[in-house]
Formats: sequence, structure tokens, C-alpha cells
Amino acid sequence: MAYVQAHNTDIQLARQEKPHSMKRRRQWLGFLFVLPALLLVVTLFLVPLVMSFWISLHNWPLLGDHTFIGVQNYFDIVHDSMFWQSLWFTTRYTLVVTPIIMVVAFGLALLVKQPIPGAGVFRTIFFTPVVIGLGVISLLFVWMFNDQNGIFDAILLQLHLIREPIIWLADPTIAILAIGVMVVWKTVGSSMLFFMIGMNTIPDELYEAARVDGAGWWQRLFFLTLPLLRRTFALALVLSVIGSYLAFDQFFIMTQGGPQNQTITLVYWIFNQSFVYYKMGYGSALSIVLLGILMIFTAVQLYLLRDDTRA
Repeated sequence: MAYVQAHNTDIQLARQEKPHSMKRRRQWLGFLFVLPALLLVVTLFLVPLVMSFWISLHNWPLLGDHTFIGVQNYFDIVHDSMFWQSLWFTTRYTLVVTPIIMVVAFGLALLVKQPIPGAGVFRTIFFTPVVIGLGVISLLFVWMFNDQNGIFDAILLQLHLIREPIIWLADPTIAILAIGVMVVWKTVGSSMLFFMIGMNTIPDELYEAARVDGAGWWQRLFFLTLPLLRRTFALALVLSVIGSYLAFDQFFIMTQGGPQNQTITLVYWIFNQSFVYYKMGYGSALSIVLLGILMIFTAVQLYLLRDDTRA
């Protein structure tokens, strides 16, 4: 009898240990699935970030010996007038481009969501510029904005809207607008896709209930669609602002920072310090400061666009 009781006790203990071992095995299996992505993040983000911060604490020329100087590079940034000029220009560029991208992308998303013939074709047309390289598009628009044989001046002259060609990329104010047109055309498709995905998650029953209650199209838009797309707007806005603050290719190709360094963005200035003046330590310090600025802006945007009504 005692043998049978001991045997039953062993069986019960084995049954209790089995779920625990299976749970641990699943945890290790999940970790193995995540491990490649974790290694990728550590290798391509965390390690370079730590190295950049370490380099920023040194006088680190591209060639030659480097010396530890502590936070001197960060103090030099405070007195760098070109840093503040590039930061202000980048901020102005972001304030010009981002609202236009948001409005146009949302309008296009509403358009292609309508049950009209050829909606799929329009979606493809609007999204196609996203997959084209920014360098290729920048070179294309350099030709289109050319005052001698560019298409924009030719059209405006034919329509008698201007009397002489406009030198689009020679004036900083006009250059921001010209490059803004190119950037909106290039990137609006990605934000449109975000809004389309967000709209697809809204149940049709909500719109049907709103119609039954007598809500018109504008009322459904402002009191149903926009509130439910708050998180989508937050994502699209954060990505657009980050992309604008990291702008480099279009200004490097289209204006080369001119005229008189008035169209130099913050990343452009980091590039100049690191690879033109060979001040790797100072360029790394500028990069760390830019990262801090983006983190602050992202946190503020996510806080202002937080959704307290959804879990």
C-alpha cells in the first residue's frame, strides 16, 4: 500500500514539473527567435551609439592620434554659431514640410478609400515615388528647377505667370519651398499608407451607426475618423519629423548648402565637421546632441497625441 502511494506521489510531482519545464522551454524558444533581431540591434545601434559617445569625448582627427578632452566638444557646440544656424534652418524646413505632408497624405488616403473605379491604380501611383531613391529624385528635380532648361520655368513662362526664369535654388526661402515640393512628392505616399491602414481598422459598424444617427460626412470625419486615427497620426508625425531633421541628401545634391551656407541642415553640418574638416570627435558630439533633440521632440509629440480612451 505504501509503495502504491509513493508511486502516485511521484506521478503527481512529474505532472507538476512538466508544465513548468514546458513553460521554460517555450521561453527559451521565444528568446532564440528574438535573438537575431536583438543581435542586429546591438550590433548596428547600441555598439555604434556607445562608440560615438566615446569618440565625442575626444579630440579625434580622422588621421592621427586622439586625446581625451572630456565634455569640451559639447561646450564648443554652445558657442558654435553654425550649429545654431543649421538647427534653426532644419527646424524651419521641418515646420514647412511636415504639415503639408500630413494634410496631403490624409487627403489622398480619403480619396483612395472611396469606392471609385481605378482606386487601386491611384494608390500605386501615389506610392510609387516612395520606392525611388532620394538621390535619383534630387538629381531629377535639379534639372526640373533649372532656370535655363527646366520644366517648371518653361511651364510658368508659357502660362505668362512669370516674365523671366526663376533661379529656384539660389534663394534660401525659395529653395526651402522648392525642396519641400520634391520631398512632399517623394514621401507623401508612405504617410498615406499609414492612414489607409488606420482607416481599415475602424469598424464599418461605427460609420453605419453614425449614419443612422443622422451624422453627415464632415461629422463622421471630425468626430469619428480623426479621433480614432490619433495613434496613426502620432506615428506618421513622428516619422515625418525625424525624417525632416535627418535631411541631408536633397540639400547636398540640390543646393550644396548654398547660397552662403544658408541651406545647411544639422546633418549636413555634422557631415562637414566629420568628413570635410576631419573633426570626428566634434562630429560625434553633434550627432549625440541631435539624437537628444529627436528624443525630446518624439516624447513631446507622443505625449501631446496620446490616446487616453484606448487601452
